[in-house]
Parts: sequence; C-alpha cells; structure tokens
Amino acid sequence: MISIECFDRLPLGLKIASLDRHWRAQLDAAMQPLGLTQSRWAVLLHLERLGDGATQSAIANDLGIELPSLMRTLENLEAAGLLERRRCQADRRARSVTFTPAGRTALEQVRERVETARRCLLADVDADDLRAFERVARRIFLNTHRID
Repeated sequence: MISIECFDRLPLGLKIASLDRHWRAQLDAAMQPLGLTQSRWAVLLHLERLGDGATQSAIANDLGIELPSLMRTLENLEAAGLLERRRCQADRRARSVTFTPAGRTALEQVRERVETARRCLLADVDADDLRAFERVARRIFLNTHRID
C-alpha cells in the first residue's frame, strides 16, 4: 500500500488513479462476505440505476465496457440466481436483464455495504469540501471531452 508521503508526491492524475484503486479495494473488501467480485456487484448497481429490463448492451455501455466483456459476468449472476435474461419483444436479437427476488436481496446488501464503506471513506471530509471536490471532478471530466 502506498504511504501518504508517496501519495503527496504524485502528480494529480496519478493521485486520482490511486484514489480510485484504493476506493475500489475498500468496496471489494466490503463485498467479500457476499461472495461478489467488483464486476458482479457493479452490474447489480448499474442495473438498478438503469432499471429492470435494461438490455445487456445498455448495461455494458453504462459500465463503459464492451458487451463480450459483460457476458461472462451476466452468465455468472444468472447461474447464481440473481438475474434473469430474456429476449426483448421489440428486438429479438437483444436480451433484457431483470432482478430475481434473490437478486433484489443481494442488491440491498450491496447498497448497505457501499453506504457503510462510503461513510468510512468520507468520515473526516467536510461537506463543503466534498461538494467542492465533486464540482472540480465534474469540471475535469467535462474538460476531458474538449481535448482533441
């Protein structure tokens, strides 16, 4: 694990990358008792955000990954009884994804663990500082789309 002294010497881009890795590691540790890897719990959260019946391709797009990369995770979640996939009525080539009752239970556990981890990670962060950080992160994100 990187020390705070090393972190302080990193350029901003590497600080952001390091923060992302450490944040995800904390969430992964929180999900371990549920037996969910990052790729699996992330799919559950993204499906919740998109809504039951979202297509596989919409989930992949929302995650920022290619559809083939998502397929194994969906197969595993379906085999675990957490999700169901069905052919879409409007487009027979597409499949929609829905939660099973067990998937809804797992989602609630994931949400609780994410919130607990979030509270721990942001424990000593002032609300105004957090809002400022979010504004700056948003501005940097928007700027990434302006670079040619």
